[in-house]
Parts: sequence; structure tokens; C-alpha cells
Amino acid sequence: MASISTKIIPRIKAVRAYATQGEKGDQGYMADCHDVEDEHWINGFPTPVANPMSGHPQYAATRKSWGINALGTLVVEVEADDGTVGVGITIGGEPGCFIVERHLSRFIEGQDPRNIELMWDQMFRSTLNYGRKGLPLQAISAVDLALWDLLGKLRGEPVYALLGGKTKDRLPVYCTTARPDIAKEFGFVGSKIPCPYGPSAGNEGLKKNAEFVKGWREKVGPDFPLMLDCYMALTVPYAISLARELEPFNIKWMEEFLPPDDYDGYAAVRQALQGSKLLLTTGEHEYTRYGYRQLIANRCVDILQPDITWLGGMTEARRIVAMASAYDIMVIPHGSSVYSYHLQYAFSNCPLAEFINLSPKADKIIPYFGDLFTDEPLPKDGFIDLPDRPGFGVTLRKDQLVRPYPRSDEESKRQADRNRNAPTPTQAKMPF
Repeated sequence: MASISTKIIPRIKAVRAYATQGEKGDQGYMADCHDVEDEHWINGFPTPVANPMSGHPQYAATRKSWGINALGTLVVEVEADDGTVGVGITIGGEPGCFIVERHLSRFIEGQDPRNIELMWDQMFRSTLNYGRKGLPLQAISAVDLALWDLLGKLRGEPVYALLGGKTKDRLPVYCTTARPDIAKEFGFVGSKIPCPYGPSAGNEGLKKNAEFVKGWREKVGPDFPLMLDCYMALTVPYAISLARELEPFNIKWMEEFLPPDDYDGYAAVRQALQGSKLLLTTGEHEYTRYGYRQLIANRCVDILQPDITWLGGMTEARRIVAMASAYDIMVIPHGSSVYSYHLQYAFSNCPLAEFINLSPKADKIIPYFGDLFTDEPLPKDGFIDLPDRPGFGVTLRKDQLVRPYPRSDEESKRQADRNRNAPTPTQAKMPF
């Protein structure tokens, strides 16, 4: 019998974390879609964008005024012994770089890159005392995505193939934008617009919101799908009132209308709107399977919207998709570009992708991650067709990146040696 050759998988040699430096390019926001010029539609120019700080007059004019872009980009490279490099990105900037270099790297260097579940578990458990949500999970996400990218490159396969292969030949895309009329011309299958006013604007603001939506409905016609993004800005009574005001305008869904931890509030709004055709969605600022378990168990919304670069990376995202499928809940990720596209190719309950139009006037199709990659796939005629490339299939540009907390090669080697020689985790014969 002929012997079966087994490919030798190299160990992980080094982990490196980068933030942005110096002058940014024309599309220099990179991983942080809010790190844009002042006169940009997503910053609230010229139309306001409701947000959690809308009730504070000194910070109500633009979102950058209260620091939505304060942390900026975090890029992680994971390099194998043979020189192959995987890349993952998120927001988190220099604070995220510190977490990756000074904490998370110890669980990665020297590891077998196939042991992604093990590494994720170690990173998550080791950050419980200061993590669970927010910045530490964003840092874990970037490392995790870099590992998936590395493993795909080492095996010569796209990440969606590692996840189980294609469930669709191409992916329909809707556009988040200030100009749904232009999105319709570009061929997008639907469009999402930002809600201009929150509860602090009172009844007058509520009327303006309804007029705003009505105006766009008239411009795009009765059948083009329109959605409304409320970005954590509303209250339970206001969300119910706004939803009822929107009924005549055939809005597909109302998104993230409460702060992310108000699970009871989301459930109350859904209960109050039973019988309405309006779908309710959230999840952009939720983290890990534990947060999504709350949303699912409480039947808070109709659609979940995790950001793959924030919630815990691909490893955690596939768990959430699996949980959602048991309840017939669709998963339509927030942004995430190529990272969400691979997830959505691989799972049948991920039917639709979001493309956030980051041109200042929403009149051009430009890369979601700006100058960060040289070959980020872009939607055409309302669809994404992923190329058959190893890993996530994108090429990093490093000329605008700096490594703020570099460790010596010797330090990386010491960490790697510890993991190479570490015993394999074992379970007790009877763990209960």
C-alpha cells in the first residue's frame, strides 16, 4: 500500500501589531471607517447622524467631536517559520497593539497554526479580568483573523473553504450610504440610511426623521429596499414611536436602536411591534457568543449583525452563526468587508452583505478599508464575487503602519520555545 504523504505545517514564529502613523492617504481611514475627514456624510455632514452622544449639545454636531475615531487602526501579522504571513485587522490603535504584543502573543508564538480553537480559548480566558467586550475582544479578533489567513495560505485554500466551502456562487450586497438613489443606480440590492435625530430632539426631531425617510422613499421608488440605522441612539418608547411613524414608508428594518446591553429593551420593542412588517436588528457592538446568546434567547431581534473584526474574529463568528441557525435567525454582518464575505460564502443563513460607502459624498465605490490593502474586493452590480485565493485573498500595504511596542526576536523566540515544548492539553478520564 502506498504511503500517504502528510504536509508538514510550520509553527508560528512571531506576532506583530501595528497602528497607523503620519499622514494618511486619500482613503486613509483603514480599519476605522469613522476616521474620515470632517466634511464626510458618516461624520454627520451635512445631515446629522443620531448616536449615543446626541443628547450632549457640545458633541452633537459631528461624531468625531466625541472621539468615535479615537483609537484608529490595529493590524496584526502572524508569521510562520517558513515566512508565510497571515494578516488580521480591527480598531484599537496603539492600546490594542500593547494588548497583542505584551499579552496575547504568548499564546500564539510557537503554536501549531491549526490549533485555532485552543489559541482562542487561551486568549479569551486570559483576558477575562479586563476583557469580555470592547478593546480586548477587538485585539483577539485581529489575532484570530490573522491565524485564519495564515492557515488558509499554508493550506493553499480560501478561508471560506476552511469553513466548509461555498453555499452561494456570489453574494448580494446592500449599501449603507447617505445617497440611496446613487446606491440604486450602482445596482445594490437595497440601501440603509442613518437616522438623523434622537430623543433629545423631541417631537420635532421625530417628525423630521419621518420626513427624512419619506423623502428617500419617494426618490428611490416604492419597491427598492430601504433600512434605517439608529446607532444606539434611541430609547424604548422612542423606538416604538419611530417604528410606527415609519410604517407607511415600507422600511425593511430598523437597526441598533438601543444601547447594546439593553436586552430587555430590545425584547420589549419587538413585543410592542408584533404584527408589524418592520424587522428589528442589532449586534454591531455585541461581543462573543455569550452576548449573542442573550439576544437569541430573549428573542430580541429578527436579524443579528456582528462585526467580524470586533466580536472575536472568525472563530467566534462561526459559533454565533450556528446558534442563530437553530432559531432561523439571519446573520447579516456589519461592514467587515472581506472578512464577513468569507463567512457569508460559507453559511446559508448569511444571505446578504453590507457595503458601507465611505466616499465623502457617497457617490463612488471605494475600498472599505481604504489604503490598507492593494486588492480588496469591491461590489459590482450589487454583488461580491470572491476570488479563489488562499486565506482572505488580500495583500497588506505597510507603508503607513508603525509597530509601537516591538519585542526583540529573542523574546519572541523564548515565547515560541515555551509553546513548542508545552504539554498537549488533556482532559481527565472522568471530568465530572
